[in-house]
Amino acid sequence: MKQLHLPDLSFWKLFNLSFGFFGVQIAYALQSANISRIFATLGADPHQLSFFWILPPLMGMIVQPIIGMLSDKTWTRFGRRIPYLFVGAVIAVAVMAVLPNAGSLGLTTQIVMWGLTGTMLFGLMSLMLLDTSINIAMQPFKMMVGDMVNEKQKGLAYSIQSFLCNAGSCVGYLFPYLLTCFGVQNVAPEGVVPNSVIFSFYAGAAILILCVIYTTINVKEYSPEKMQSFFSSEAPVQEESQNASADTAADKKSGGVSVTYAFISIGLVQFFCWAAFMYMWTYTPGAIAAQCWNTTDVQSEGYQEAANWVGIVFFVQAIGSVLWATVIPRFKSYKLAYIVSLLIGAAGFISTLWITNQYVLWVSFLLIGAAWAGMLALPFTLFTNVLAGNPRMGTYLGLFNCTICLPQIVAALCGGLLLTLFDGSQVMMLVLAGILLIAGAGSVFLIKEKN
Repeated sequence: MKQLHLPDLSFWKLFNLSFGFFGVQIAYALQSANISRIFATLGADPHQLSFFWILPPLMGMIVQPIIGMLSDKTWTRFGRRIPYLFVGAVIAVAVMAVLPNAGSLGLTTQIVMWGLTGTMLFGLMSLMLLDTSINIAMQPFKMMVGDMVNEKQKGLAYSIQSFLCNAGSCVGYLFPYLLTCFGVQNVAPEGVVPNSVIFSFYAGAAILILCVIYTTINVKEYSPEKMQSFFSSEAPVQEESQNASADTAADKKSGGVSVTYAFISIGLVQFFCWAAFMYMWTYTPGAIAAQCWNTTDVQSEGYQEAANWVGIVFFVQAIGSVLWATVIPRFKSYKLAYIVSLLIGAAGFISTLWITNQYVLWVSFLLIGAAWAGMLALPFTLFTNVLAGNPRMGTYLGLFNCTICLPQIVAALCGGLLLTLFDGSQVMMLVLAGILLIAGAGSVFLIKEKN
């Protein structure tokens, strides 16, 4: 299928395409910054923490390809991708009201299965459902950019999405800290999650549903007939024979780049990057508590202060991402931007080994933000440019999400063993994250950009 002309969109149309991502990312940020804290509070051993992080990427790897495939074949009066977005958001809102209350429901604190208590099992089930729903809500935004934005504007569109993603992260990361400043209780009885976290999840759920409603009202997806007018082919877009021939042609060559090669080469970079950030999400609370508060006692006031500070440094990381996202479009080469972004992030991770002042950590996480900005914008820009005009864009992007999920699963499975090798030092897991980003930067040289 040859692309004829996807029209240029105004800035505000590009903005509206991704605005709901702001609310989705608040939910994701609350999950990322607080899951280790929640399960540590519920009684999890530090060597177990990485295993709790297996479920989110596992659900993403299962759910997102299915959502991509189904939405490729869907058309309703509400659109093609938006119905999935709305359903995912509604489920996420319901789970966000339940998950942080796992320790307050009077469930058993005795070990009932796999060394886990009833409370932790309930938390795990809630986490699985939350991440499933977030994945259902998140993927349509990437697909809508692929569907509706031409190649000239795609870099800008994903940069806007990156900006909104990081803005949502800022809000989600800051909630517990700000609520504590306003007097909400930040400590709780043993095995109970503090109110500062519980109320943060409530607020995030409310913002999520409002943002998704805004997107639903303001974004009108192209109908199959309209999409047909933007592409030339011998048969209609919806015909299976055309789909099959388009897929075959796309898999062979797209603008001089094999889709399969693009998938593998970009996926290799993704592997190192997402494994690195999995270790950041898992071990930053313990690392900061040990480095800056000199405590490993999860019930202590110092640990809870350190856990709140995780939200602050993740906020700083998001600010760094927002700032760096404005720089990325200035690079003449996406590959060069990718390499520089990852190397800056690697320096940030490795520097945490020598930092014992919580304020100096801001510098480290500002640098880490550059890697995050590159990871959000550049892989999808490179891959969707290769896929331009393919009628199964959603299916391919759903499968491409496996390059995000699989490395997190591998990293989570290895986390406990690696932590043992590092003699329980959680800050060394952050140093390892920096080394992984350096490997990712080296792998960028294998990527071929579309002609």
